[in-house]
Amino acid sequence: MKPVVVFVLGGPGAGKGTQCARIVEKYGYTHLSAGDLLRDERKRPGSQYGELIENYIKEGEIVPVEITISLLKRAMDQTMAANSQKNKFLIDGFPRNEDNLQGWTKTMDGKADVSFVLFFDCDNEICIGRCLERGKSSGRSDDNRESLEKRFLKKLYKFSTKKANSQLETPFKLVLESCLNSCYCSPLFVIILKDFFIFFHISNDDW
Repeated sequence: MKPVVVFVLGGPGAGKGTQCARIVEKYGYTHLSAGDLLRDERKRPGSQYGELIENYIKEGEIVPVEITISLLKRAMDQTMAANSQKNKFLIDGFPRNEDNLQGWTKTMDGKADVSFVLFFDCDNEICIGRCLERGKSSGRSDDNRESLEKRFLKKLYKFSTKKANSQLETPFKLVLESCLNSCYCSPLFVIILKDFFIFFHISNDDW
């Protein structure tokens, strides 16, 4: 059984993690955050990539695609090895640019089915404000204004991610224009739920 993947895209602080948690609760998906996997690998004792990942994250740069895909594939393989029925994955924060997308296609073509894309489009300053608030307790080295501004100034999210999203060939895409605190609120999740019902032919009894 191949993994069934939903890509969840958007800038830092756009609400990806919040909505993924709700989808996991509602539909039993496994949530894989590319950023979390990279941070965990960075902290893993003896990791050959730890220092490299740290440098890329601090500079607001995108980590080499080979590293990110290897971590995502390993996480999916481990999840399905533990339970073969758990083959539905939310991949949060990947692909972030054309290089990511090409790397995924080269490595995962025929090995995983990408069926759905959620793209959260949120104002830069709102995203930065959310991340700074999150940084008070997250302990993340990239939750600071300098790193965040580097990421947005380099257009890693407003240009590169949007371009990758436009080139993804999937049966369904949902672009969500997030403003103020709306992408943390339940009305947005209702929109997501309805589109999941339509696309995956889920019964209204599951609402």
